[in-house]
Amino acid sequence: MGESFPMTGGDGPHSYTKNSSLQRAAAASAKSMLTSGILENLVVEHSSKMFAVADLGCSTGPNTFIAMDNIIEAVTQKCEIKGYCSLPEFQVYFNDHVSNDFNILFANLPPDRKYFAFGVPGSFHGGLFPKASLNIIYSAFALHWLSRAPQELGDVNSPACNKGRIYYSNAPHEVGQAYSLQFAKDMESFLAARAEELAPGGLMIILMPGRPDGTLPSQNSLGPFIKPLESCLTDMVDEEIIRNHEIDSFNMPLYSPSMEELRKLIEKNGCFGIARLETLPPMSVPLPSVEACRSGFESILRKHFRSEIIEQLFERYPAKIAGKPPIKASDGFTIGLFVILKRNI
Repeated sequence: MGESFPMTGGDGPHSYTKNSSLQRAAAASAKSMLTSGILENLVVEHSSKMFAVADLGCSTGPNTFIAMDNIIEAVTQKCEIKGYCSLPEFQVYFNDHVSNDFNILFANLPPDRKYFAFGVPGSFHGGLFPKASLNIIYSAFALHWLSRAPQELGDVNSPACNKGRIYYSNAPHEVGQAYSLQFAKDMESFLAARAEELAPGGLMIILMPGRPDGTLPSQNSLGPFIKPLESCLTDMVDEEIIRNHEIDSFNMPLYSPSMEELRKLIEKNGCFGIARLETLPPMSVPLPSVEACRSGFESILRKHFRSEIIEQLFERYPAKIAGKPPIKASDGFTIGLFVILKRNI
């Protein structure tokens, strides 16, 4: 089983709850695609009394609540188009790692929600639900997190050794290839589990960072987001605050696949038809603020490095992003991928 790297919990200034507007904006840009995809592809039986939706990698909110409302709104619209007199009862399962802050998630559940809410702790790289128990599976900006960084990155005798770096952008080809292979292993496990859990005719909706076809991993990645943080860490190595082996053994477990890479893995699984595999509308995004950086990465940094260096690390961060313009795909940043898979009947 892989490692657990939850977003920062609570509702403080460094929490994911207060620093997830970028993900929210990207998901909002896909609302019309999500709605039309459900209307065109979902099979809803008139006799259905229950309708189950799962958000995999839900974190702490509020983005998951908005997404679940959008899905239920679209399913309701589908039922109305079909002329059904009554709606099924909706069940929503919120999933994330066991170390996720489910307390803050459930404390902020919308009081006017139209569904019964459940928490499902555990890694989505394995099984989570009974067979054929879900009608829609949703995952937004979570599947780019690997179960772990490729182990060979820390092996000085491997061509994929990533000494002095924490990511695969600007790294040798072998480093990017190691990330690609780890993503393939994780995605195979993910798809196999979801094929068991999704009811025949059910939909899986995925939003995730990716890259254009025909590009190498290092050409379009989350690297521009990671670079300021990496620069802070290497400065601290130079100043002997962090030891060389600490940074040499640390790599961010994040990967952005190409559309073709994703397509081949889905086809290899054989249990899903690809209803949509498209790019999200292009966005120009600012570099993460220190608060946003801490909300996403403090957990993994604190786990690997000594806790006493965390404040020093983030005190350096604002100077690294000061005056830097927003980034886009032409700067080597990722593109957004929108995927709808339909479980074969």
